[in-house]
Amino acid sequence: MSLRQPYWPRRLPTDAVLALARVTPCGNIPFAPGTWGSLAGLAFFVVGLRPFAGVAGGGLLALAVGAGIFFAVALCGEAEVRLGKKDPGEVVLDEFAVMPLCFLGWWSALPAGWPDWAVWLAGFALFRLFDIWKPLGIRRLQDLPGGWGVVVDDVAAALAACATLHLAVRLWAR
Repeated sequence: MSLRQPYWPRRLPTDAVLALARVTPCGNIPFAPGTWGSLAGLAFFVVGLRPFAGVAGGGLLALAVGAGIFFAVALCGEAEVRLGKKDPGEVVLDEFAVMPLCFLGWWSALPAGWPDWAVWLAGFALFRLFDIWKPLGIRRLQDLPGGWGVVVDDVAAALAACATLHLAVRLWAR
């Protein structure tokens, strides 16, 4: 199986590709653009996607995140081409798109009385830790071609953050 870069973003103007891939203005911030992109992704989850987290057993959230990942792979890969750089730091659509993965399953896993904001803060912090540190073979995922290498390592970091959150809650609730 060959992972190919989607073709459709090639038809878009460069300004549009870069604005979307940078989640403008997040990617334009000179200090820690990935953190700003992640914060924007967290805000988007809290405001836009959280109401759908429990619909159809989380299936609607998974579908929305899957669509976001599809667009992120396409646009981040095309931004790499247009900028002439491998995984440029200013391209933060990958962090933005995968941030909701940190919270899969939380509509039913959160113990009574725990504030949502604590889980959001912990999920954000764990995602940034795994995204920067890249343990558990996550770093090797960056070697995938095009936008796949830009996005899939972030998918793995978000899933690692989600698993860590679930494990921590189970151990804490004992």
